[in-house]
Amino acid sequence: MITIFDRSVQRVPIKAWLESADDIESGAMAQALNLSRLPFLVSHVALMPDVHEGYGMPIGGVIAAKGAVIPNAVGVDIGCGLIGSVLDAPAKLLREVKTGSGTLAQALTGDIMRAIPLGFEHRKRPIDPEMSPTADMCEIKSLCKEWESAPYQCGTLGGGNHFIELQEDGSTGELVIMVHSGSRNFGYKVANTFNNLAKKFNEQMKSEVPASWQLAYLPTEHELGRMYLKWMDLALRFAAKNRSVMMQIATEIVQERLSKHASVTANVRQVVQCHHNYASIERHYGEEVVVHRKGAIRAKKGEKGIIPGAMGGKSYFVEGLGNPESFESASHGAGRVMSRNEAKRRFTVDQMMRDLSARDVVLGTPKSHAVVDEFIEAYKDIDEVLAYERDLVKPIRTVRPIAVIKG
Repeated sequence: MITIFDRSVQRVPIKAWLESADDIESGAMAQALNLSRLPFLVSHVALMPDVHEGYGMPIGGVIAAKGAVIPNAVGVDIGCGLIGSVLDAPAKLLREVKTGSGTLAQALTGDIMRAIPLGFEHRKRPIDPEMSPTADMCEIKSLCKEWESAPYQCGTLGGGNHFIELQEDGSTGELVIMVHSGSRNFGYKVANTFNNLAKKFNEQMKSEVPASWQLAYLPTEHELGRMYLKWMDLALRFAAKNRSVMMQIATEIVQERLSKHASVTANVRQVVQCHHNYASIERHYGEEVVVHRKGAIRAKKGEKGIIPGAMGGKSYFVEGLGNPESFESASHGAGRVMSRNEAKRRFTVDQMMRDLSARDVVLGTPKSHAVVDEFIEAYKDIDEVLAYERDLVKPIRTVRPIAVIKG
């Protein structure tokens, strides 16, 4: 961990879990410096080893704010996160067993793609998210209207870096199912609605935070701040429900195919869940603060989490070490080394498919060209990321993909 602190331009230090400040891209560094000048920040800015430029706040950033919440420091995909289920069945069966639709891995990929809407697709038949806004929240009519679409978004994957993977534990050989997704369009609308409200509020109050920083905030004691936290919490719970629905669908498909083609009864023996775009009221450095984790997971001592690698690469189940200097946080993934547009310019579908083939990974996606920006070389090395944060988490399970489904 390194500390960056120039008292002439910063109010608080920046602590980064990297080898050198040169490892932080210029855009992310500029955003971190803006954070370090905020008047309500507590102690320091924490940057995880997967840090890269975001919108307003770098992805892989963690801050603790006193009495303030920043919508852009949570991000547009509120509650994006992961769920991983370990089954007591040998993963090698997915490669070895043949079906009428190819290997078991290929058959399962097709089944899951037909059962779970991908990309921008919504459900034709709704799934009840089993939650709803409270009466006071419905003063924001546009979001209550958006919530009417939530049952059609529940159990849908989305695009970008979201995925469903069938994986193999490198030590035990067990089959693992992993889902990475968030709050879909609902969370996006919540984020943008309150960021716009925060910008207007800051303008009216003549905030000392420059608009160009894209870090408009809301006081937590103000009605708008309280309302944002309520809507954000609803988006968090919706994101968790969204993942659990997809996990249930995928698990049942896997169990049915294993029973039919391999005469194997597969039971779920462990489930780990975490999210990495949210704000939470916690106690750090002797104060009650609002911890913003944008592209970072909570890693309290003994807490289980998941840090996924890039498409085709390995991922890790981890256990938190409760490091106070990171506000008990850790990275959320490998982290990009180039923008999506640059990746699309630099890499081809053929390169991506050859790489996945060499790794013996089945790819399921409606449009291969749409996921070129997820090519593994557009991301940092997950092992290097884990090495930098060995004082934040310890790996407890290493998994490699057999099949990847992308929107």
